[in-house]
Amino acid sequence: MSPKLKEWEASGQYINYGPFNHKVFVKQLGNPNASPKKTLLLIHGFPESSYSFHAITQGMRQTFDRIILFDMLGYGLSDKPTENYTYSLFEQADTAFQAWKHFNIKGGHILAHDMGDSVTTEILARHQNNLIPAWFSEGIQSITFTNGSMVLELASLRFMQKVLLSKYGYLFKSITNYFIFSQQVRSAHGNPNLNEEEIQILWEANTLQRGHRKMYLTIRYLNDRKRFEKTRWLPALSQTKLPIHICWGDDDAVAKVEMAHYLKDNICPNATLTIMEGLGHFCQLASPTKWVKYITPFYQSL
Repeated sequence: MSPKLKEWEASGQYINYGPFNHKVFVKQLGNPNASPKKTLLLIHGFPESSYSFHAITQGMRQTFDRIILFDMLGYGLSDKPTENYTYSLFEQADTAFQAWKHFNIKGGHILAHDMGDSVTTEILARHQNNLIPAWFSEGIQSITFTNGSMVLELASLRFMQKVLLSKYGYLFKSITNYFIFSQQVRSAHGNPNLNEEEIQILWEANTLQRGHRKMYLTIRYLNDRKRFEKTRWLPALSQTKLPIHICWGDDDAVAKVEMAHYLKDNICPNATLTIMEGLGHFCQLASPTKWVKYITPFYQSL
């Protein structure tokens, strides 16, 4: 691993998840005794990991006393199984709770990005249906969604995403290389502000345990969106009384800014809408200082 990824790993730890003891990388920053109101729970996207938040944690520590991160199975430093795990959004939500339980989290503010938005809508659906574990007694303090395909019909998926999602996706696992990955990431981001080093570390984290050969499995979460978005997840968002923040980089080429306006206008009119001008899809990596400045006023208003 590169020195930066090794350093990230060294300050975290691994826990076992589920009956097959898959290893999940988890990380805690700050005061372990912080209250739920001062605890931030970060959920990363596809094809990313907790490392995608590395440049914003210091800035967010100005608002929160405790930050919890983890790598979902199939991503980053966590295991990437090809058996005994389906990569469904339901399982990934279970993984989130397992990571939080490990740190004795009673509640907190959820901040999600990309696929993490979809995992969070499943967590929100459980909240709405009183299915949150009893130990999470203080509950969700607020939810911030950033740049994720929460309304799939409005998403502009990249070519490789469509290929991997097809029934022939597994046939393309062997052709995924850094050049293709880099081009797809840059295309999704939507502007030229994402530097090469960040893309290289994204790629490196994907190649661990040959994860770049398993992306046809991890991307299946979008099939869950097709099936449950309109019947389970968007209704939960429309019904919730929790404080909701929709915070969107307007240069995003995949989850375009029109999606944020659609969510505000048609699904969750009581949400706070923040448009991050000139920021792309991977904005927490490309423009971390600006990202923090756009994100934090919502928390100050609560």
